[in-house]
Amino acid sequence: MTRPPHSGSGRPRSSSRATLAEAAADLFLEQTYARTTIEEIAQRAGVSRATFFNYFDAKSDLLWVEVDESLIGFGDLLAAVPDAGPEAATPMQAVQTAVLALAAQFGPGRLPLAVTQYELMGTNGELEASALPRFLTLVRLLSDDVARRIGEDASSLLPRSIATAVIGAAVAAAAVWARSGVGRGDLRPVVETAIAPVCAGYQAVLDERLATR
Repeated sequence: MTRPPHSGSGRPRSSSRATLAEAAADLFLEQTYARTTIEEIAQRAGVSRATFFNYFDAKSDLLWVEVDESLIGFGDLLAAVPDAGPEAATPMQAVQTAVLALAAQFGPGRLPLAVTQYELMGTNGELEASALPRFLTLVRLLSDDVARRIGEDASSLLPRSIATAVIGAAVAAAAVWARSGVGRGDLRPVVETAIAPVCAGYQAVLDERLATR
């Protein structure tokens, strides 16, 4: 995952980060991901190797710039769904609302280049490997929120199962969408198709549990 913003001197973070991402994308297209070094990326961006590590922990983080920017706000999306009052959502309504709000941030004009050009860049294997920590981050955030809403410990089976199933379905939808070609539409409806039955099924489980208490 990318490092948090810092207030050090030199080129503004947003500018340096974007410049590094653009330089990396160009090099990955020119000579593939595996044949590109961090030194080459830094040189193309006009910064030092040390500066690279002010913004990214690893070369693979450059494949996920847009995604990581959105993942930072996922906790806020969950917290924004009310669980009390006249507009209170059921636990699974809250899950679906937050996940779809996250998906709505991506469309044909906002998609990691390494996903759409994975064959040219040779990033398929690295994308799969570096996706795992991001998947686990989403599962943890969602599990914590579900646990709070149903009154269980976040480490217990039910909230973890819910979070893993929903995020797994969303990731599957995103993978299909990303590889669907230039005619792809927005990500949100594809994710909704994938997670709606999962959310409905688990809400039925929660309703049954509540009825027997």
